[in-house]
Amino acid sequence: MTKSELAKVEGYLRRTFSNHSISVRARPKKDDSAEVYIGDEFIGVLFLDDEDEDRSYQFQMAILDTDLDEA
Repeated sequence: MTKSELAKVEGYLRRTFSNHSISVRARPKKDDSAEVYIGDEFIGVLFLDDEDEDRSYQFQMAILDTDLDEA
């Protein structure tokens, strides 16, 4: 993903979730995915899907059972 794509997806996530502390960061040695953070906390991975002519992005976030106990 290019820096421009990362910025566009970051803006989309910030608007969608009304949270300006969301950041999308490039992954070392990977160009088909990025890491998503809220502040300094890693929350998930964003994958690029460009197999078809339409580019799309998939956000994957794991929620651990132990995370639910803290809520």
